[in-house]
Amino acid sequence: MSTFLMILVVAAALATLFVLVKGVIGMAQGKDVTGQRSQALMRKRVMFQAVAIIFVILFIMVARGSGS
Repeated sequence: MSTFLMILVVAAALATLFVLVKGVIGMAQGKDVTGQRSQALMRKRVMFQAVAIIFVILFIMVARGSGS
């Protein structure tokens, strides 16, 4: 179970990194005049970060439970 949760943590972190890089590249190109795309990417990044944090918390809970 902890291996599966660790894979989910890594996947969520990579998804966060991907969206972050995509947003930085978009801002550097300056094509998004209205900022709607930047806002959408920021919302996705925050969502992926929240999911990653939840998975980390679950991982810690499982690791503590199996250690006792």
